[in-house]
Amino acid sequence: MSLTGIRYLGLAGTVLLVIGGRLGGALPTADLDATPASVARGPHGLLILACWLVGTGLQAYAWWSGRDRAPSVRWVLVTAALWTLPFLLAPPMGSRDVYSYVCQGEMFRHGIDPYRHGVNALPCTWIDTVSMNWRDTVTPYGPLFILIAAAAVAVGGGLAGAVLILRLASLAGIVAVAVALPPLARRCGIPPQRALWLALAGPLVGAHLLAAPHNDAVMLGLAVAALLLIVRSGARTSWLLPAGALLGLAISVKLTALVIVPFAILAAGPLRRAAVTIGGGAAAALMSLAVASGLGWGWIPATGVGTSMIQFTSPPTAVGMTLTYLGKTVHPGFDAVPVVRALAVVLLAATLAYLWWRAHRAPDRTRAALHGAALALAATVLLAPVLHPWYLLWPLTLLAATTRRTTAIMAATVVCAFSVLPDGGGLARFVKFPGAPIATVLLVVLLIVAVRRRTGSAQPTPEPATFP
Repeated sequence: MSLTGIRYLGLAGTVLLVIGGRLGGALPTADLDATPASVARGPHGLLILACWLVGTGLQAYAWWSGRDRAPSVRWVLVTAALWTLPFLLAPPMGSRDVYSYVCQGEMFRHGIDPYRHGVNALPCTWIDTVSMNWRDTVTPYGPLFILIAAAAVAVGGGLAGAVLILRLASLAGIVAVAVALPPLARRCGIPPQRALWLALAGPLVGAHLLAAPHNDAVMLGLAVAALLLIVRSGARTSWLLPAGALLGLAISVKLTALVIVPFAILAAGPLRRAAVTIGGGAAAALMSLAVASGLGWGWIPATGVGTSMIQFTSPPTAVGMTLTYLGKTVHPGFDAVPVVRALAVVLLAATLAYLWWRAHRAPDRTRAALHGAALALAATVLLAPVLHPWYLLWPLTLLAATTRRTTAIMAATVVCAFSVLPDGGGLARFVKFPGAPIATVLLVVLLIVAVRRRTGSAQPTPEPATFP
């Protein structure tokens, strides 16, 4: 397929997805209890599902086809803009989280602490748009994002305006990635156009980062900008302090960004000096926001509220659900999910420590640290108790700039793009059984294949026979 064909095939996918969003997206008046079957039976049901399936398929195929063919950074940016910007004016789709964001911002403007109360406490003006599961739940997001949400409500003047402002914040994060990623890719020996293609043209970007919109875009933009400052700093304190501050801002959107900090320190040069400057900058940003917002540190314990969701998209949760199904045949009250999740957290801590130590011992410490940060985000996604499709964009963004071995993360991205309906309904919650056992078997198979490949590659190559 020609480059022109790739560009316009992906654009056709965008158009179909936007049509599907207008007909059956996460609209304020949508049925909160909709299922795939009820969507199919409803008005325009088959057209909605067809637009979602075909549109996602076209975008995914075009993205996959162009992964090693992008001719220039400019071509990638123009193509990614064509595929992404139409979602700016589409209805919310793929998730109803944006309505929770807006209500949390309204709560803050009325002096109600969103880390102590759910949006029912106000009650929010738009409470009917929020999913029932989250109306009495505290927010897991940091104070910077609460301030952004409050500003969106104040400036937007209504629900539609607030959603648009939040989308513009997400767009700013995407633009930050577009600016910062090419230098990081060059530092790691990756063609910048390839890195941008993988990070900005995938099927999760337009529908989930911009149309939804999710605050992950803001976190990623701040984190990647911080890494750019570190790479360009030459270990100068005047660069490392603002880099640390940007990392602190990223953490104050989502705590996930915290796993990047040890690798950022490693990439910056002498460890003690980097730890003081980057760590000090991050701490100063966090403390300033905690004091200025008046919200304090209540958001840190609140980050665990999402663990109430039990879905097999998270590998540890899938294993726990499978063991629970087996155990209940013997004891009805058996529940292995909490134990498996706890073991996964321990494994994550060990994995992060190993990745940091391996990067520390590498000859090119900066490049190894950047790649280590990408792998750390991948481990966090895989071992966390909850995994939403757009979480894959965390590791994908940095892996795109640090390695060419991206087939697995791209394949997972494509699969996840199909797993959420335009109205935000995740297919995984409708097929918990046999979904969890199937996911567990697949995990075991993938683990065996990975171990065999690693063992095979570690075997010494036999010397060729020599003859007189």
